[in-house]
Amino acid sequence: MSTTTISPTALSELSKSGQKIDLIDVRTPVEYREVHVAFARNVPLDQLDPNAVMQARTGSASEPLYVVCKSGGRGQQACDKFAKAGFMNVVNVEGGTLACEKAGVAVVRGKKAMSLERQVRIAAGSLVLTGVILAYAVHPYLIGISAFVGAGLVFAGITDTCGMGMILARMPWNQCATDLGARGAR
Repeated sequence: MSTTTISPTALSELSKSGQKIDLIDVRTPVEYREVHVAFARNVPLDQLDPNAVMQARTGSASEPLYVVCKSGGRGQQACDKFAKAGFMNVVNVEGGTLACEKAGVAVVRGKKAMSLERQVRIAAGSLVLTGVILAYAVHPYLIGISAFVGAGLVFAGITDTCGMGMILARMPWNQCATDLGARGAR
């Protein structure tokens, strides 16, 4: 699907002009806590409900909704979700939070955390190594563990959707204490 985009520089200019900007950050709560655009609110991609987000907006329905992530990939996925739900006035921020920071958009810094990408590399590498060791020490068919992880990584690269990343994003260490409390109240 074709998505409308905005450059971080143009987003910064809109912000400085005083125009109201409805910006959602679709990264995990821990990533958001580490650094986020000052006027963004966190709506993690794995919990994104386009209808709920649109109903919760305070501005006019005709005003664009801006979406940002780390570098643009998850933002694109979020825009696709909105488009599938029938909402077309959704704009992806090119290059994500990283590009916004470089362009001088105001950001808020918090507690540093291990990136989700790094966690995926550690988990995938550990599973591949375990599969190889088990295939050597226990039974040759256990090499299938390594093959399964390799196939998953190829799929993630082709589709830009990482199942392991989505699972890791839901782990307790990737949640903020306030998020865990909010989930329990639902």
